[in-house]
Amino acid sequence: MSEIPDYFRADAYDDENPSKLKGSFTGSWLLEQVFPQLVYVVDGIIPEGLTLLVAAPKIGKSWLVLGIAIAISTGQRVLGCVTTKAAPVLYLALEDGPRRLQSRLVTLGVTSLSGNLTFMTDVPRGDMVATIREFMELHPGKNPVVILDTLGKAMPSATGGETQYDRDYRVMGALKKLADDNPGSSVIIVHHTRKMDGADFLDAVSGTQGIAGAADTILLLKRSRHETQAQLQVTSRDAAEGEYILEQAGTGKWILAGGSRAEAAKAAMDARTTDGVNDRMAEVIAQVNKYPEGTKAKDVATLLHLDDSQTRVYLRRAVDAGRISNPSRGLYAPVTSVTSVTSLLDEDEESYTSNTCNTPSEWGGEAA
Repeated sequence: MSEIPDYFRADAYDDENPSKLKGSFTGSWLLEQVFPQLVYVVDGIIPEGLTLLVAAPKIGKSWLVLGIAIAISTGQRVLGCVTTKAAPVLYLALEDGPRRLQSRLVTLGVTSLSGNLTFMTDVPRGDMVATIREFMELHPGKNPVVILDTLGKAMPSATGGETQYDRDYRVMGALKKLADDNPGSSVIIVHHTRKMDGADFLDAVSGTQGIAGAADTILLLKRSRHETQAQLQVTSRDAAEGEYILEQAGTGKWILAGGSRAEAAKAAMDARTTDGVNDRMAEVIAQVNKYPEGTKAKDVATLLHLDDSQTRVYLRRAVDAGRISNPSRGLYAPVTSVTSVTSLLDEDEESYTSNTCNTPSEWGGEAA
């Protein structure tokens, strides 16, 4: 006879404090609390907590997280110009071996590495959580970062009677708890996308909703085969959502297009709103996208050296297609859904554009 589940036992909830509200708190208490500010692993893009990086196979996600690991371990810039803070890093490169890792480091131009960076290429499925916990416990108060590449290589099997969703949420919940129990730390999980993307990019996450649902931040890296540019989409409970265009040089290194988060975000906005249109329409849309507060048809015509009436036709067609907005009579502006991150960046443009790409670093002549 099988054991009776806890929730059917009369004595399952007996304890010294029978109140089920013992963990509650009042709104006034909450407003009086002072919590630590959010810590970023990659400034403005990857915050502390559990992050899920999803991408199709063989488009450069391992190159991306390797660059992140190197940069954080040395406190150097990543993506060409984004600041990081030095922290211990454990990179679980479960799809690579030492030889391939060394080859990639050589390709990246790495000549030396910090003792802050630890590699492992084999972790038994049942040991994934315990391995990460041990590393976290070795570096208390140092904001340790663990990168797991990939989840599929370490995901344990479901227990008896457990659905795939339950298994996914249990494992991801355990990883999230490890990050939450170590404030300022981060667990970055590399995972594959589905073969067919949904309308919502969260639908691209392979597996059940238990995987995406437990993550604090989700990054989706998309790139067409043989293209040097990729789109990085970000959604997060804590960080600003946004889209960025990344470029991959011949060295395998990923950098932000335009040399800053603001320029990379604007490039992503232009790419989305001009996809599939002719060159002239793309120019008109890109011109409007430069002005979050809006611009007038005559100004667009003047800057692009177009006939005023022709410009108005292009603008009206772009509005009808949802590529730009028409917030008031005679005023044209970028669509709201793609301007959130650029608006936030414009408020503090100097802090994001003062760092230029390709600056010297300790591990290979250029920024991480």
